[in-house]
Amino acid sequence: SLIKEELSRLLVEEIQDSSSGLITITRVEMSPDLKTAHIYLSIFGGEQKEAILELLDKKKGYLRKSIASKVKLKYNPLLIFSFDPSPDYEARIDKLLENIRKDEK
Repeated sequence: SLIKEELSRLLVEEIQDSSSGLITITRVEMSPDLKTAHIYLSIFGGEQKEAILELLDKKKGYLRKSIASKVKLKYNPLLIFSFDPSPDYEARIDKLLENIRKDEK
């Protein structure tokens, strides 16, 4: 989606630094009325997940303005950031499958 692309660019160029790890937007879900965007994040190598979430919440207004100037939408959506549990869940499943394979040998 255009919002995901623009937010990804903003994260790389203006927010992400070496202490935050690699921040990836895994998905963006729009509400049916298009007034709210739920942004799901994955962080690799960063230990301060809550601090990153707080930083993004503080920069929410700036991010909304930046999106509005680049992406033409009917509404400028409210941004809600949260962590995507999918990568952790996938890692646990991979580890379980690996353990099963080891036990079979």
